[in-house]
Amino acid sequence: MTVLFWILGILAVPTAIFVLWLAWVFLRELFSPTPDDGTDDAARAAEAAERLGLLPAERQNTDLAAPLPAEWATALAAVRGGDWVPAAERLAAIGRDWERRSAFAGLLAQIAAEEDAWLLAWEAVRPDDPDAAVVRARSTVFLAWELRGGKKAQYTTREQFDGFHRALTAAREEIARAAALNPDDPTPFVAEIWVALGLGYPNARMDKLWAEITSRAPHHYEAHYSALQYWCAKWRGSERLAVDFAERAAADAPLGSLLTALPLIAHFEHDESDDTAADNTPLMLARVEAALTDAAAADPSHPRLAELRHLLAFYLHLQDRDEAALEQFKLVDGYVNALPWRYRDDMVGYYCQVRNTVAEAVREAAAAPA
Repeated sequence: MTVLFWILGILAVPTAIFVLWLAWVFLRELFSPTPDDGTDDAARAAEAAERLGLLPAERQNTDLAAPLPAEWATALAAVRGGDWVPAAERLAAIGRDWERRSAFAGLLAQIAAEEDAWLLAWEAVRPDDPDAAVVRARSTVFLAWELRGGKKAQYTTREQFDGFHRALTAAREEIARAAALNPDDPTPFVAEIWVALGLGYPNARMDKLWAEITSRAPHHYEAHYSALQYWCAKWRGSERLAVDFAERAAADAPLGSLLTALPLIAHFEHDESDDTAADNTPLMLARVEAALTDAAAADPSHPRLAELRHLLAFYLHLQDRDEAALEQFKLVDGYVNALPWRYRDDMVGYYCQVRNTVAEAVREAAAAPA
């Protein structure tokens, strides 16, 4: 009998240990449950992106959509240090390349809207310089929108609106002066589109402004992007007007102009669906194909090419074309100030979430049996 008790006791030990372990697991989950938030999946996706050489969130630039040309970066750094001469030389060297002129003038204007002592010095030395005038015009527009703030109208104060409207009225004077000093330049009129948005130009007046732009630069990317915002339902148009504008512009534009981005942007601005069905229609598939062809034909140094690549990465992912999406992500990684990420409060987090998901999907596809 004693031997039997010993045998039963020995057998009971692992059973007791197992019961105690189950109780510990139960209590741990009861008082400190394991989060079911996809943490492991996110970690695997981030690891897949890292293995491909893609940059972590903390190394993403939130100010730009792509790296700047070295000479632009040098001139901007000089401006921030108070020296306007390199910027003036660079803007003069750009000459009649209207796409680059508006892009570089816009970067200078953003700095001037924050601190303009260097621009005042430029204007003092060269009072009738059309380059200084166009930077001033654009900076006044930027300042107006800073005064308004980025919140919806119901969350914007009367004081903000008053300052906004005063600055936009002043901007119209600066725009007219810049246009008079350089009559061929569409850049002042591109800036005026944002005045039209803020002051509520009627559609007929916007049409006249648009004619001023297209007579000078018929396929100007920034002008078209800005005008599309005007025609969106959230501003002065409607979904139908925005889509019609985007489709006409894309159909009439030569390859490499990047205007195939416009139908994608018009779709993005008005898409309120909760799934990807609207992104996978025959029309959207065709739009993405057209944009891929356009991007391939574009000048690799086009200042807006990265903006189209960001959109392509997003929509290729939504269309389950992750390998193609990954190729676009590789070309823009490190810079996230572009649609669709720009509209999110945490644009870096959103960008990395989508990009990492793409990287993991490509890894899984490669590892799957043939």
